[in-house]
Amino acid sequence: MPTIYLSPSGQESNAYVNGGSEEYYMNLIADAMLPYLQSSGIQYVRNTKSMSAAQSIAASNSGRYDLHLAIHSNAAPEGQYGTKRGVVVYYYPRSASGRRAAEIFADNMRSIYPEPSLVRAESTTTIGEVSKTRAPAVFMEIGYHDNTADANWIKANIENIAKNLVLSLTDYFGIPFIAATPARPAIVRTSYGNLNLRRRPDLASPIIARMPRGARVNVLGEWQGWAVVRYGANTGYADTRYLEFL
Repeated sequence: MPTIYLSPSGQESNAYVNGGSEEYYMNLIADAMLPYLQSSGIQYVRNTKSMSAAQSIAASNSGRYDLHLAIHSNAAPEGQYGTKRGVVVYYYPRSASGRRAAEIFADNMRSIYPEPSLVRAESTTTIGEVSKTRAPAVFMEIGYHDNTADANWIKANIENIAKNLVLSLTDYFGIPFIAATPARPAIVRTSYGNLNLRRRPDLASPIIARMPRGARVNVLGEWQGWAVVRYGANTGYADTRYLEFL
């Protein structure tokens, strides 16, 4: 199952025109993403509010991640405060995977942002969180926090934005988006032998682990007869017919 490095803004000094900060609201979005990440089987490591961008890059590069996702809001240049709106999804021009991810995030964000024509994917070589990360990366600028309309939209749509970002992740990784539900314990109930834990919800998908009859697992989400299952250190898909919920 995929693992991302989740990097919401730590820029406490970037004030919203209607109160609060970029750090506060981007971390609220990241918080709201977590139940959807879990139910959809996407594992994550997250930065902390005290970390600088350089520290987040170093932490991301110290692991093996399938995508680095930075979440920020924007501000217009001096002299133009409050005059700009829109969402920009940045990627590194030499990263085909980063560009594909950015285009997916932009396409999905157009479905919830009030001005879809102002959402775009754009390449950059100047943002470290896309140019210096080992993993493919996208850097989200979700609206302009110095614009009243954008700031109000962000505050009113924390849950919708979080859900949209996880939907984009599942589209990028080619796995189902699964609505957030509490994890439930279950027991493997095969007639004999093991239950296969697979990389994707497909009988032809590679097997991650074999779970013996009677094994205790946690079910994180369900989709069309498949369960997202955590078994020890492994997370994958298993046939729900062979799981008994406790």
